[in-house]
Amino acid sequence: MIEVNFTDEQLAVFDKLDFEVDPIELKGLFSKPSLNEYDLVYVLKVSNALYREGVEVINDDQYDLYISMLRDINHLNPYLNSVEPEVVSEAKTVQLPQRMLSTEKAYSLDDIKKWLKRILKAAQEINVSEDEINIRVTPKLDGYAAYDDGVTLYTRGDGYRGQNVTRAFDRGLKVAVGGQRGLGPGEIVIKKSYFNKVLKNQFENSRNIQAAIIAEKKVDENVQRAIDNGACVFYPFSILENRTAHFSEILSNFDSIIEELWDVLDFDIDGVVLETTHEAIKEHMGATRKNHRWQIAFKVNEDSADVEVLDVIPQTSRTGRISPVAELVPTKLSGATISRVTVHHYNMVKTKRIGRGAIVKIVRSGLVIPKIEKVLKESEPRIPEFCPSCDSHLIWESDHLICPNKSDCPAQTENTLIHFFKTLGNNDGFGPKVIEKLNNFGIKHIHEIYELKPHQFKIYGFGQKTSQNLSDQLKASREIQVEDWRFLSAFGVSRLGGGNCEKLLRHHSLTELFTLSVDEIVRIDGFAQVSAEAIVEGLNNIKKEFFKVYDLGFNLLVTAKESESIGVDSPISDALIVFTGSMLQGSRSDMEKHAKSLGAKVGKSVSTKTTFLVTGERVGASKINDAQKKGVRILTEREYLDLIG
Repeated sequence: MIEVNFTDEQLAVFDKLDFEVDPIELKGLFSKPSLNEYDLVYVLKVSNALYREGVEVINDDQYDLYISMLRDINHLNPYLNSVEPEVVSEAKTVQLPQRMLSTEKAYSLDDIKKWLKRILKAAQEINVSEDEINIRVTPKLDGYAAYDDGVTLYTRGDGYRGQNVTRAFDRGLKVAVGGQRGLGPGEIVIKKSYFNKVLKNQFENSRNIQAAIIAEKKVDENVQRAIDNGACVFYPFSILENRTAHFSEILSNFDSIIEELWDVLDFDIDGVVLETTHEAIKEHMGATRKNHRWQIAFKVNEDSADVEVLDVIPQTSRTGRISPVAELVPTKLSGATISRVTVHHYNMVKTKRIGRGAIVKIVRSGLVIPKIEKVLKESEPRIPEFCPSCDSHLIWESDHLICPNKSDCPAQTENTLIHFFKTLGNNDGFGPKVIEKLNNFGIKHIHEIYELKPHQFKIYGFGQKTSQNLSDQLKASREIQVEDWRFLSAFGVSRLGGGNCEKLLRHHSLTELFTLSVDEIVRIDGFAQVSAEAIVEGLNNIKKEFFKVYDLGFNLLVTAKESESIGVDSPISDALIVFTGSMLQGSRSDMEKHAKSLGAKVGKSVSTKTTFLVTGERVGASKINDAQKKGVRILTEREYLDLIG
């Protein structure tokens, strides 16, 4: 959550953008703890545009956090696989002499080690000896990316096309350290010492100056003076100070190398860039649409402050977890005013004693926007008993407080609907985007979706053909047979995943479950007191909605009762069977159902308790080897069918 107030300069940039920006809506999005995919792309596009124009609204770490959030939601989103445009100017774009890509980011030594494993794997694939693998480490300049071919200076643009800004050289811009023109990619930067001594009072940050150097309008006299004095330069990457060594030395001396390069230049840097120097490896690894695979940036940016907690406010997430949000005395940290920070969970609030008047140390580092690093002064915590969204009684689940009201909690409705259709698995039409659209029109319950008619879908903005398809899919969803345990699991009750649903239904019918007491559930093997209490409360919360959906007439396959399985006369009665590979007789799911009807138990992975591993086509050798080591009998599909007759 970030509080922003747009300046006149930022509002002026909005007018130049080629997509509509609503400052009030945008400000509200920055203050939200979580965003959907569409809003994340919107926030990222605007933030990038402001950054490129020298009037940033969030810093690099906050931007990277939003990138991480988007990747978690949809790693295939086009925004993640394209280079962020470098400038918002209205000038015409021109083809770059060479692609200019972004750099993959790393925030820990473990990230670097994973990247190096990919380098080593690529080397093995083309028979390059590890002795030949050297890594070049350079400072990561925090400037304005550009490309100089000796005649023209280009902005990076979208990585393929940029803009001609040769006017910067015409204004007197020089190449750093006396270098020559035509050295390819680099950054336009200004000396830190000059900025702090001469320009700090005129400009909020150096990014304003970097953008002004290439602007079409007349250059500010202060910026022109900085150019004339040699404080502003174009620094080609190829002539940067660097440390090049064998990859093993880079790893063993990583911290000292970072420290060595951090202050080697009188320019802002926000990390270091590592890349292999072996041309054959570079060519073999290639690039994504956004990054070179043979290169990575290690970013370090940490700031901290000791802050007083004004209050801890509970907020219900879309999954039902209650997130504690600490409201703080507004504090400036890494260029942003921080007034809120999310605490990990309520067990941390309780054990660390974070309440009104507590003093906490907050830090910002890497992908993390403000987090509590340490509690310096404890205070009495307040642990909520009821959900702030629906007033339901909260339950503990490990470290987290959970709202068990999946069907009627306003904060959870959209996620509950998505979970239902995803778990049911017999309806492809109702994915997250369709659910989000219906939810925005006030559809909050599962039964309400099933009651919709084609003309109502049209009212909600779906086309005529799509509306009919959605209606048809709902009808098919009720007619296509689905296991009763899967149907129950789709309601998202805490502690009631597919496995536990099936266990319960081996002893009681679907409708009987809602009358069970905690003691009756505890008597079933595999259920402890805490789980039973959560299940009873969860079932009570969904009871009304469940029967509204159940009464719509779903075609449910009833789970065989344990008493029915006992005494079943079959060669696999009481056996534990794992099916793997592609089956010819039917789907693996069908094979599993049939095995259960014959009194067998079905597992998903091989263990020492497994009786048979039944193999279809295209089975991995690792699963076969694992079964052999554990003494599990392996049957082909044909052998299994012969066994059961």
